[in-house]
Amino acid sequence: MWFCFSSKFKDIYDEEYFISTLKNDVRVVDKIPEYIMERFDHNLTNVYNFRIKAWSSIRYYRDVVLPKLLEEKVIRISPFANRLSFDAPPAVQRLRCLANYEALRFSSPILSLGETLVARMKERSANSGGKYLSVHLRFEEDMVAFSCCVFDGGELEKEDMKKARERGWKGKFTKPGRVIRPGAIRINGKCPLTPLEVGLMLRGMGFDNNTYIFLASGKIYNSEKTMAPLLEMFPNLQTKEMLASEEELVPYKRFSSRMAAIDYTVCLHSEVFVTTQGGNFPHFLMGHRRYLYGGHSKTIRPDKRRLALLFDNPNIGWKTFKRQMLNMRSHSDTKGFELKRPNDSIYTFPCPDCMCRTNKSEAARSSSAT
Repeated sequence: MWFCFSSKFKDIYDEEYFISTLKNDVRVVDKIPEYIMERFDHNLTNVYNFRIKAWSSIRYYRDVVLPKLLEEKVIRISPFANRLSFDAPPAVQRLRCLANYEALRFSSPILSLGETLVARMKERSANSGGKYLSVHLRFEEDMVAFSCCVFDGGELEKEDMKKARERGWKGKFTKPGRVIRPGAIRINGKCPLTPLEVGLMLRGMGFDNNTYIFLASGKIYNSEKTMAPLLEMFPNLQTKEMLASEEELVPYKRFSSRMAAIDYTVCLHSEVFVTTQGGNFPHFLMGHRRYLYGGHSKTIRPDKRRLALLFDNPNIGWKTFKRQMLNMRSHSDTKGFELKRPNDSIYTFPCPDCMCRTNKSEAARSSSAT
């Protein structure tokens, strides 16, 4: 049995590169000065923790957070994710772009292995011009359990999911009065797609059994059974475990974030990226690919509500299903250069904020070079 451990920033990202890229805009330190920490007995837990509401405005930071920071000299913000509104002044947006798309770079070991796997994937798909499809599949046990959806695993699945929910979210799903409606969840498009459903969707979209696929995922639930139909439909399917040797993966296997970083790198360079479930991984990847490929990248985002209706229709024929899938693929492919709308994530839609400006650090580097 493998246990997953947490990783620090420098275990996943190139910390020195991050600091140097931002140096003309933000001073980043990896240690709080001793004279400040003395006030808190050198214990970070004694530092004032600011619990900021999600998506708070710039005004809130200026009027409420800043005075406290000036008073205390140092504060903590926890939780930290999604604490700032996506609609912010241009200067803040520019800094976000710089940090996300330029300063963040995977650590050398992760980047090296990821790029090695990209090269191997392109070599194996040489008959297709080195082009391959990447699919982010979320059918791990914890995702299946958290979704509260019911699949075709019968009593064994029911018992497995009950244990997984209790292990991961003690009491959350068994609170008095809580009613779980798997059918309603599925109709609402919230259930993770099974490997079989992903295979049928892709075949319906016109991808044949010669297509080279890189599958990004954790450990698939009941993989021996659930992965069999997908592998039969797409025999050229690869995973990081198939592309890399056991020795190459050993340093990362106990760290889910580092394994995800390897998947991310291989997906980033694919011809087409297929997302099957929400979450940070696909949203950041879509934005990164748009930024990397000048605004347009081939991405397939299936309409899962529509898929649920089609999969659950016992009278649908293959021709009708295929027509629906081709239409869904066409809708994804023709969106092209998507602009960020109000309240959209800048990390998913980098244009225009991140693609129409020159940041201060880039300008400084250019001027120093001349």
